[in-house]
Amino acid sequence: MMATTHTCKTRKRYYVKSRSRFTIFIVLSLLILVGVFTTVFGFNNAEGSTKQQYVQVEVLPGDTLWQIADEYMPADMDPRESVYVICEHNHISASELQAGQVLKIPVNNL
Repeated sequence: MMATTHTCKTRKRYYVKSRSRFTIFIVLSLLILVGVFTTVFGFNNAEGSTKQQYVQVEVLPGDTLWQIADEYMPADMDPRESVYVICEHNHISASELQAGQVLKIPVNNL
């Protein structure tokens, strides 16, 4: 009969040699973990913090996008950019404007 030998695996034990280094390591690890977590799950998203507000304007006969943009958009904004913003928000082109049409004009976050 053959004798069996049991080899016992010993676990390597880790000891904290410097308590201050260990504390700094734990704090930095937690900060990195929180940073990654907030980035991945979008808690740092400032874009969605305020909703876009609009004013509705009914197009009258003879109105143009340039006139509407001049009246409702900020004075310091380039008129071409104003017309572009109105067209983008309403999914139209400048030539598609018709009397009776209701436009959404953005009034904040421009």
